[in-house]
Amino acid sequence: MLGGSRKERVAELVKAELGRLILTKLKDPRLGFITVTNVSMSADLRHANVSYSVMNEPQTAEDTAQALESAKGFLQHELAGSLTLRLTPRLTFHRDESVEHSIQIEKIIKKLHAEDAEDKS
Repeated sequence: MLGGSRKERVAELVKAELGRLILTKLKDPRLGFITVTNVSMSADLRHANVSYSVMNEPQTAEDTAQALESAKGFLQHELAGSLTLRLTPRLTFHRDESVEHSIQIEKIIKKLHAEDAEDKS
């Protein structure tokens, strides 16, 4: 954590702290199995774009998005108490579908390999 720009260091701190807060403090039943995958900060550190992934069904992803949106104020307040920043960044949540996309590609590849093995038999 010593290297990198201040913006990158703050982004990593926000990412780690949000992951901890979501896991330990949010009790919303709409939350699915969520992972904070990335945080990018604006140049002035006033805004944080938070990318997250959700495993499970599409409805769970929608419910999780609603739960995060309604918990945004709480999470910003908790960040203010745990990070030593002059201003607490405003959070914007974005669903990261790259993990799910990778899983789908892997399933297709496995299916193709299985079909190829059957054809050779």
